[in-house]
Amino acid sequence: MKGLRVLVTAGAAGIGQAITTALVDAGTRVHICDVAPSSMPDVSSSLADVSSEADVDRLFDDVRAKLGGLDVLVNNAGIAGPTGKIEDLSLDDWRRTLDVDLTGQFLCARRAVPMLKEAGGGCIINMSSAAGRFGYAFRTPYASAKWGVIGLTQSLAKELGPSNIRVNAILPGVIKGPRMEKVIRDRAEATGVPFETMEKQYLDRISLRRMTGPEDVAAMVLFLVSDAGRNISGQSLGVDGNVESL
Repeated sequence: MKGLRVLVTAGAAGIGQAITTALVDAGTRVHICDVAPSSMPDVSSSLADVSSEADVDRLFDDVRAKLGGLDVLVNNAGIAGPTGKIEDLSLDDWRRTLDVDLTGQFLCARRAVPMLKEAGGGCIINMSSAAGRFGYAFRTPYASAKWGVIGLTQSLAKELGPSNIRVNAILPGVIKGPRMEKVIRDRAEATGVPFETMEKQYLDRISLRRMTGPEDVAAMVLFLVSDAGRNISGQSLGVDGNVESL
């Protein structure tokens, strides 16, 4: 993987930061974007909201300037979206969730593909979720977007395979960290149960009875980017301890 040119969206924190660190340690050249400044001074970065076409265009100008081209796109940017009953959700929250979680991946892929073709092929990794294979009560916008990511992934795998571009989706499950704590807390409040009870309900629906770490997702990214993953495309790969339901 040494020398591969990689863009990681939302690479400044959480899963994105774990992915970026793993890729840098493996010898790739990484550029990241995020809506907040990066704390990694040795990695080039852009401030960008992937749901903004203008921001994405500027981001890819930066990628060209910093990396000279592109071999790998990791479409990691996403938001949790609202938690609540469908009748209580606002249209603005629905649109914002789909704009970031799905349209953002489209906008980045649209700009990345010509650069990947120019490089003679490459790899796109789209971040979906266990919510991309289950219905998710009280998280309708998020689940809808993540199902859409699966459709985007499988369609692009077919379209881009003849150009030697592999496209896969990673489906993380219950990821340790403050974002998941907020999701559990919000769902506990929406359903009227204590936080500890809701947290146990989540863990009881995971076969391995434990949350997944950002480093576990990063390990899957490394595998897909490496030569070991050269014949894997069009797949939806769970990294979740086997989430049985949501």
